[in-house]
Amino acid sequence: MSQHIAIIGSALSGNKGAASMLEAGLTGLTKRMPEARFTLLSMYPQEDAKLNPYPNLEIVDARPLTLGVTINSCALLYAVAPPLRPLLRKQPAIAALAEADALLDQGGITFAAGREKFLIYNVASVLPALFMRVPVFKCAQAMGAFKGRLNRLTAKAFLPRMRHIITRGRITHGHVESLGLENFEAGADLAFTLDHTAAHGVPDISIPRGEGALVGLSPSVVMQKKIDAAGRDYIAEMAAFADYLAQKGHRVFLIPHSVRTGTDKTHNNDLPLCKAVYDRMAQTTRAATAFLDYEVDARTLRQLIAKCDVFVTSRFHAMVSGLATATPTLVIGWSHKYEEVLEMFGAQRWALAHADYSPEGLQTRFEELLSEREGVAKTLAEALPTVKATAAVQLDRITQIATGE
Repeated sequence: MSQHIAIIGSALSGNKGAASMLEAGLTGLTKRMPEARFTLLSMYPQEDAKLNPYPNLEIVDARPLTLGVTINSCALLYAVAPPLRPLLRKQPAIAALAEADALLDQGGITFAAGREKFLIYNVASVLPALFMRVPVFKCAQAMGAFKGRLNRLTAKAFLPRMRHIITRGRITHGHVESLGLENFEAGADLAFTLDHTAAHGVPDISIPRGEGALVGLSPSVVMQKKIDAAGRDYIAEMAAFADYLAQKGHRVFLIPHSVRTGTDKTHNNDLPLCKAVYDRMAQTTRAATAFLDYEVDARTLRQLIAKCDVFVTSRFHAMVSGLATATPTLVIGWSHKYEEVLEMFGAQRWALAHADYSPEGLQTRFEELLSEREGVAKTLAEALPTVKATAAVQLDRITQIATGE
């Protein structure tokens, strides 16, 4: 009898970090359960369907309004009115959950202080499965801090009802431990298990020639909002940093890590931002810059990042791709989720909190990393096997739940 796994919180389109978690789960679980089928409850159903190369993956509509109203209402009716179940199964997500052996929640960060506006989505993602008595497995993600009355009460109400929780680092583990839970264990981001060597041909990006270092630059719209809210100009600062690199004789590789094709909407889409940064660069800098101005899959993106001598980013999973390829990576972060993963590699020194970030500070830290890049790359490579093995444990736990072992 084949297993059926439902997945929510990730996507193939948009955020390639979400795509790397999704694809790592699909490939890793298929190796363990060759007959397994998967259904993605997708925030971007049309885009994901176009990008889906997996014959055992079905995409169903779970856009926020559909999820929050239709799917949750139908799941509640499924629980309280059994005679209606044949009719309710005509709703694709309900049909998928009715057959599912488990729901994987692949949200990157949930129940976090300062992100209360996302609590509704955090709950709506898992509530239908709870209504329908489907085991919920929270894949490795950042959680907490559980500050604030609403956030703490919500976390205490729902996290104990998860079948199993994987924490993504020491800080998150401490936050979850503070709730007195027993249904969790330490892990690492599932994206570390993604085999990027299986990419279907890396695009022939024209990298400018030169003796200077190839510096990957991956800006983030999330960081843009935080910097601009402080009264500064993130686009101008990123362009100025690129100009600085070019003046030092380095080559720049501008890499958006979240891309949604065919839209200028910026949610999970860094391409418009990267175009704006590119346009603000000096003409001489653009001549020394390679710009990935279209969407590629998560594996290909990781292979391109691996070409860099140094990588500078504010996207969490862009950082993961840098670490997963032992590429010396400098991070401008906004949450504990960056620090706790860098800590696994002994690389927390290469994180800049957004509150402490300045253009001058970025240049200084970059120069330090550049001068130490060979030693840093060696340290990352030595830590990587242990991190991968830690991340892979969750695939075994999911398999145990799905097969009833």
